[in-house]
Amino acid sequence: MAEKNISPFAHVFLKLMQGPVYEEDKSYWKDLLGWQTELSKYLHQVGLQLIINESDGFARILQPEADETGDKPLPRLMRKTRLTYEATLLCIVLREALDEFDIKGNGTRLFMTQKEIKERLTLFFKERNNKSKLLKDLNKPINSLLNIGILKTTREDAANKEMHQYEVKRVIKALVNNEKLEEIKSKLKLHVNPVQQ
Repeated sequence: MAEKNISPFAHVFLKLMQGPVYEEDKSYWKDLLGWQTELSKYLHQVGLQLIINESDGFARILQPEADETGDKPLPRLMRKTRLTYEATLLCIVLREALDEFDIKGNGTRLFMTQKEIKERLTLFFKERNNKSKLLKDLNKPINSLLNIGILKTTREDAANKEMHQYEVKRVIKALVNNEKLEEIKSKLKLHVNPVQQ
């Protein structure tokens, strides 16, 4: 393929196809903002939508729900990921932690250790006899959220995995918006003990 035929925003488009683009990735972010009109038009032509959240510093591609009544409904480009109960609960915990962090105004990036995440999660589980098994089982939802880009490992501690550190990516605010947060919380109330205030 000849270089001159490649769109000048192709690198940003391909990066977006891999997942959210964040403000901290300065070269991509600058080009994304510079080419956002052209990117939006191109994505619209193929049934996709460019979402840029400048206040939270991320951009992503969204595929609106398909119109099944059309002549040729578009296939799903991005498969919806069904999360386990524990992973859904972890999303709620992380979203609320991010809201608390924003209210305190201590910066723009929230970092939590595996231990801090697990401590927040255990509050929601009914008493179990084998707490160490419970804590080990909680590695699964953490790994699930790492795989879909809600968490990002920022530091590993070979001597003590509990001190692994993760960044809670702000895209969680788009995936679990306020309306969705309240809907999930009301469903979870049927399954968990209320947290003591």
